[in-house]
Amino acid sequence: MQAAPLRANPALPIPSVTGALRAVEAVLMRGGQRTARRNAWTSVLEDRRRAKDRHEAEYVLEAAATQRPHAT
Repeated sequence: MQAAPLRANPALPIPSVTGALRAVEAVLMRGGQRTARRNAWTSVLEDRRRAKDRHEAEYVLEAAATQRPHAT
């Protein structure tokens, strides 16, 4: 007798890594700690975004400063 082939059940979604980490976080931490950690991570991401924007602005300003005006 052969075993039935295993098939993924379409009704059950595959959990994401983020979802799994949040589930572990919920079990291990209290609500206040979880909120504080999420707020800290949001701040880190926002700082990275601002640094990227600042770098892009410096690049554009430097490129504009080094361009020579065209003779007409």
